Amino acid sequence: MRFLILHGWGGSDTPHWQAELAAHIARHYGTVSFPLLDNCHFPNKNRWLKQVREILETFKPDTVVCHSLANTLWFWLCEEEEKRENKIKSMERLFMVSPPSLKTQEKTIKTFFPAPMPKSLYAKKIEMIVSDNDPWITLDEATQIATHYHISLTTLHNAGHINDKSGYGKWEWIEKMVMEKR
Repeated sequence: MRFLILHGWGGSDTPHWQAELAAHIARHYGTVSFPLLDNCHFPNKNRWLKQVREILETFKPDTVVCHSLANTLWFWLCEEEEKRENKIKSMERLFMVSPPSLKTQEKTIKTFFPAPMPKSLYAKKIEMIVSDNDPWITLDEATQIATHYHISLTTLHNAGHINDKSGYGKWEWIEKMVMEKR
């Protein structure tokens, strides 16, 4: 199995759960790519799309784990794939953790919004994990997205944006979910 972990706005350095997950996968002899996307504090959608497209073509992951803005990036990637002849291969699994609202109006990340809802998310099995008090998306909108794609939705209670600032450093639950053999 090959795992691609994509961070959101500002990155996911230690002690963020994504950094811990990358280390966990490597410790268990998994193949993992956890790239620092270009200019992560002032991201540009087109630069990130180009970078991730290149990683997908060369690394060829089976599982993709997105946090926050990386979910929006994935939506854009999938939307653009609809127009391309050489489409990305469908992933075995996609984990979408704390996606922001598709209508986010934050100036620093404005190139990502409003975000589309592509026809396909290019994954055979998709898990969406959100918090009931995430400041970046309402539970209603998260539920609408999950319903639209007929995907599993796990709601954590009082977990904020599910990052290190809300207590999600080492996160054994996600480690077990991601490493689970399918």
